[in-house]
Amino acid sequence: MKRFGIKAAAGLLAAAGLAIGGAQLLTANRKVDAAASVDVNDRRLAEAGAYIARTGDCVACHSVPNGKSFAGGLAMQTPVGTIYSSNITPDKQTGIGGYSYADFKNAVQYGIRKDGAALYPAMPYPSYAIMPDADIQALYAYFMSQVEPVSQPSADSTIPWPLNMRWPMAWWQLLFAGKREFAASAGADEKLVRGAYLVEGPGHCGACHTPRGLAYQERALSLADGDAFLSGAVIDGWRAKSLRGEAQGLQSWSAQDIEMFLKTGRTDKVAAFGAMADVVEHSTRHFTDGDIASIAAYLKQLPAAGGKLAAFPPKADSTTAALRDGRYDSRGAVIYVEQCVVCHRADGQGMPRIFPALAGNSAVFAKNPQSIIQITLEGGRMPSNDTDAMAFAMPGFRHLSDRDITDVINFIRTAWTNQAPPIGGEDVAHIRGFLAGKKPNIVAGGKHE
Repeated sequence: MKRFGIKAAAGLLAAAGLAIGGAQLLTANRKVDAAASVDVNDRRLAEAGAYIARTGDCVACHSVPNGKSFAGGLAMQTPVGTIYSSNITPDKQTGIGGYSYADFKNAVQYGIRKDGAALYPAMPYPSYAIMPDADIQALYAYFMSQVEPVSQPSADSTIPWPLNMRWPMAWWQLLFAGKREFAASAGADEKLVRGAYLVEGPGHCGACHTPRGLAYQERALSLADGDAFLSGAVIDGWRAKSLRGEAQGLQSWSAQDIEMFLKTGRTDKVAAFGAMADVVEHSTRHFTDGDIASIAAYLKQLPAAGGKLAAFPPKADSTTAALRDGRYDSRGAVIYVEQCVVCHRADGQGMPRIFPALAGNSAVFAKNPQSIIQITLEGGRMPSNDTDAMAFAMPGFRHLSDRDITDVINFIRTAWTNQAPPIGGEDVAHIRGFLAGKKPNIVAGGKHE
């Protein structure tokens, strides 16, 4: 029996050794030499890289509020723990200042650090993989010559052992992050092709808006990969809405609405919140008008995902008259009048570009309620932009009980012409607990916020 146990242990160790050795071989085979010479002092190349960094939204993930740009420390919640973004300034000790162009390309497109360790898929290298070499070279020139070096060590993740071991990620990359190229749809015009490239590649929209599988892989990296592409997902407690042409997606949005949202973070009805507010503030508002129009055109022509409702059936608005007449037929209606009606109005239309509408707002009647619960509890702030003079904020309502939050949200989700399933007190309690347990961001000097 003892001998059998020793043999079993030896077998397990041998198997583990083979798995680790195989992972190292996979990583070695995945790396590229990238012998191209990049003149990081080429100002035109670096300026091109600055715009590409905007399209890739590098600053939003690799910076924290009140911290140095690209110095890392942003907390990202995963199902197994918190990951903190790394320092990607050209500091030689704590950043990427010691990276050759080959090192940089391997990290950005193939998920391999300079030391050979595999990167977690919180870094959207499966999307960046389709970017052309010229763009990666321009990015490298920008980071090495235009970004301020910051000495700030990257924080360790809170993922527990053995899940924090890096070598299994090499096998994950084999299965879910193979080398790939952008493939334009046959016959698509130049505008749609550019939009598809920006959405699938540097914009990495699918990293938030495509559901993930059991191994945390995006279930589709392009429309050709499957119907899950951009069909909506939950990330960091927010519902990243479906970007498909369905009732709870972008069906009610015009191409002009999408363009205005990407440029300013708001339309006459909606405002960006959560991570999307950061995306607008740091990334999409800096896009050229042509690129924004291309993205809007591409998204607007996407069909509804399979099994999703294409459009809501007609529904008459009986809410506005009832509220104006003082007829409050539910506890949720009373709380709405007490807490919400001053800004969002009895007709639920708010005030264009100042107070978002609640009637006809696709974030409100999304099937998955995480976002509306979280913003009700936490509040939010519109992103700054170059069009509107002011950015408005909504206060949080954590002081209300779970029952109060449940009742008022259920009222809003079914009032006016809205049509959405009810939520329960357990949904609110879950998000409240999630917010209480969120890991803080690491900022310069090792402080938390």
